[in-house]
Amino acid sequence: MRWLLVIILLIPSLAVAEEARPLADNPQIEARLKTLAVELRCLVCQNQTLADSNAPLAEDLRREVREMIAKDMSDREIIDFLVQRYGDFVLYRPPWKASTTLLWLGPFLLLIAGATTLVLTLRRRQKRALRRGIVGRRAQPCRATALRRSHRP
Repeated sequence: MRWLLVIILLIPSLAVAEEARPLADNPQIEARLKTLAVELRCLVCQNQTLADSNAPLAEDLRREVREMIAKDMSDREIIDFLVQRYGDFVLYRPPWKASTTLLWLGPFLLLIAGATTLVLTLRRRQKRALRRGIVGRRAQPCRATALRRSHRP
């Protein structure tokens, strides 16, 4: 009885299974595709290469690149075609241009701005603490001294 139940539960899983898709007949085409796919960005995932992505659009782009390779287009021609079609965004490492300068320098500028803000804030706090007579973690030593002096006979 248990075996029958197990078989009945496993039958639906067989209906969903697909056969593995064959790679291109030519292994050289697949090798070139892998090389190109590492240099190209998935347009859906944005933080994955075309080789890493499983998105349907990435599969379509890989198929398109595979077709262009089969037409004997050079790697440069394929990349130029995709850049013309999708812009520099399709490149995983975009080139240094006037339009991508902020992309390349932005993280460093934000880091410098954050460090500058931190230093200025800490200096301002330190100056305020010195003006109030608080140094480090000691609680108002100037006020305590004033209170001791006022209670002396």
